[in-house]
Amino acid sequence: MAVDTSARTPTFTYVDGDWFTGNPPLIGPVSHAMWLGSTVFDGARWFDGIAPDLDLHCQRVNRSAENMGMKATVAAEEIERLAWEGIAKFDGRTAIYIKPMYWAEHGQMGSVVAADPESTRFALCLFEAPMHTAKPSSLTLSPFRRPTPECAMTDAKTGSLYPNSGRMIIDARKRGFDNALVRDMNGNVVETASSNVFMVRDGVVYTPAANRTFLAGITRARIMGLLRQAGFDVREATLSVEDFMNADEIFQTGNYSKVVPVTRLDDVQLQEGPVTRKALELYMDWAKSTAGTDG
Repeated sequence: MAVDTSARTPTFTYVDGDWFTGNPPLIGPVSHAMWLGSTVFDGARWFDGIAPDLDLHCQRVNRSAENMGMKATVAAEEIERLAWEGIAKFDGRTAIYIKPMYWAEHGQMGSVVAADPESTRFALCLFEAPMHTAKPSSLTLSPFRRPTPECAMTDAKTGSLYPNSGRMIIDARKRGFDNALVRDMNGNVVETASSNVFMVRDGVVYTPAANRTFLAGITRARIMGLLRQAGFDVREATLSVEDFMNADEIFQTGNYSKVVPVTRLDDVQLQEGPVTRKALELYMDWAKSTAGTDG
C-alpha cells in the first residue's frame, strides 16, 4: 500500500523561485541528502501576528549549512523576507512553523560521501502547527547520550542528529513519559530529547552550560536574558541528574512550544512553579512588544 505523502496541515514551500502548496517532491533516491544525510534546517514561529527572533533563525540556518560543508546560497535577510511572503498565504488563525532548509544534491567527485557544496539547494517550508505552550510534560532519564563534536555534526542543526533524539523519545514513551532528560558522554545533563532544559533551586535558575554537545537554542538564550533583566540569578553550570532530581522546578524551552513546565521526572512529582510561569510571561510580553512583524 502506498504511503500518503501529502502534507498533514496547510503547507506552502518556496523552492527555485516559486511557491508550491503541499509537500512537493524535491529529493530523489540518488540525492546526497536522501542517501547520505546532508540536510540542515531551522525553525521559527509565527503566532498572533508576530515571529519572534525570526532574523536569528534565518542567520543560524546559514551557519548550519556552512558548518555541514555546504553553501549558504540565500542571504538571511532574503530568507526572512520570503518567510513573511509565505506567512501572508495563510488565513492567520493558526500558528505557523517556519522552516528554512538546505541540502546537497550531489557528493564530491572522488568521494561521494562528502557533500558537494556547489550542489547545495534551498527551500523554505511553512506549515500550520498549533502552539503547545505551557502544556505540562513528564521526563524520564534516557539511557542514550548526546555525542561530542568529534563524533557528530553538533555544530549544525542537521537532520542527521535527530534519529538519536527520536529513539530517546520512543524509549521514553514506551515507559509512559512524554520526553527524556539527556546526558552528554561525561554523564552531565545537557537537555531533553527535543528542547533545552532549566531547573530552579532555592530561587536560582540553572541551565546546562553550552559545551557543543547540544544545540544551545535561540529561545533558551532569550529566556536567560529576560529572566536576568527581571532580577533573577540565572547560571549556566555543569549539572548532574541528582541536581535535577532535587530541583524545585524544571521547565523546557524551545522554538516549537516556547516554555513547557515539567511536572514529573521519573518518580519525582513537581508542580508548575512561579519561575516557570514568569519565564513564559516575560517571553510573551517581550514577543508582543518588540518581536518583528511584516509592518
